[in-house]
Amino acid sequence: MILFLTVVSGIAWTAVYVEAIRIGFRDRSYAIPAAALALNFAWEAIYASRSVATALSVQGVFNIVWALADVAILYTFFRFGRAELPAWVTRKLFLAWALLLGVTALAVQLLFVAEFGWDAAPRYSAFLQNLLMSGLFIAMFVARGGARGQSLLIAVAKWIGTLAPTIVFGWYTHSPLILGVGALCSVFDLVYIGLMLRTRTGRSGAAAVPAGTL
Repeated sequence: MILFLTVVSGIAWTAVYVEAIRIGFRDRSYAIPAAALALNFAWEAIYASRSVATALSVQGVFNIVWALADVAILYTFFRFGRAELPAWVTRKLFLAWALLLGVTALAVQLLFVAEFGWDAAPRYSAFLQNLLMSGLFIAMFVARGGARGQSLLIAVAKWIGTLAPTIVFGWYTHSPLILGVGALCSVFDLVYIGLMLRTRTGRSGAAAVPAGTL
């Protein structure tokens, strides 16, 4: 069952990344919130490298795939992200902000390793940044006034991709922290799915969600 849930999570998150790349180029935007993208890339770069250096597992293979996909998502961020910011944010300021996010994300991931070790650090950091991501997706929806640069597939796949390891590391390994944070992720993810569904309903004939009403 644990292997099955690991594969389910891996496939679901791979779907998130592939769809984020597609949506990013289609809408000329980026589909993963910036802070979450920085943390994800740092996490996956560190643990994909460790997977290559040590014994390669099923999770390790997914880590490598995700790290490679993140490169393409980062391209959409650097290519189109400046347009999402106010006009006073120059290209240099945008790049400086992106560099600060990247360095901070890398430092945070390494501090988790220093504090908790290689076995526990990826679990704790992954679930905490996942909760951040869940909130940031909702914030992105509100800031953009709708579903531009986002998709229902990303919302649903992220929920499933987080729920599966919540069961593995929260329930089967008896971790109240992971189980609780994972449950909170589901709450936020389901809210985001509801927002995306509401937008789809609006496009199919009912009133669309006006910007600023959420």
